[in-house]
Amino acid sequence: MFRGPDPQALAGLDAIVCPPYTRLADCVAAGLATYAQNVHWEPEGAFTGEISAPMLLELGVAGSLVGHSERRQLFGETDDGVARRAEAALAAGLGVIACVGETLEQREADETEDVLRRQVTALPQDDRLVIAYEPVWAIGTGMTATPEMAQDAHAFIKSLLDVPVLYGGSVKPDNAAGLFAQPDVDGALVGGASLDVDSFRAICQAATSRS
Repeated sequence: MFRGPDPQALAGLDAIVCPPYTRLADCVAAGLATYAQNVHWEPEGAFTGEISAPMLLELGVAGSLVGHSERRQLFGETDDGVARRAEAALAAGLGVIACVGETLEQREADETEDVLRRQVTALPQDDRLVIAYEPVWAIGTGMTATPEMAQDAHAFIKSLLDVPVLYGGSVKPDNAAGLFAQPDVDGALVGGASLDVDSFRAICQAATSRS
């Protein structure tokens, strides 16, 4: 999968891919740990355009994202809907990465903790749940939370729910090490940088070398 470094240098790293639905089967067949980008809360029924947990399991998919900022911002997903998706996926045996985060307007209004509290406390405690903190203002903008800002948000999230927390917001090779050095940053939800193999490899190497 990786070119260049000795694969042993990446030992112990958990790497998951979250492709579009049309590539799920290909990624599973390639032996990659594969999550979907979304999952519905009902196991079956007339929900055109949605995909259920049993469908994903039949493909060999291991889990799903829920509540990505684009789903919240563009498709009107609510905290309750995100929680229902997470609960259904977990009950079916899938892993879940649940995304939370504030907009720029909410941060500037000093509402970050209120937003995170509302989003996080809606989620269930489960051993297969991981949270991804993705400040909406840092996604696709080139802006990134400073390591200290990320640490503060992650520590607050962990005070509400005892689960691993990933950082997702314009993670790149040149900022990954600083983010991973924070004690409450457990990994990254990588967006655009994952589409370039060299950038993604560099981020993975930064993750394996964290102290």
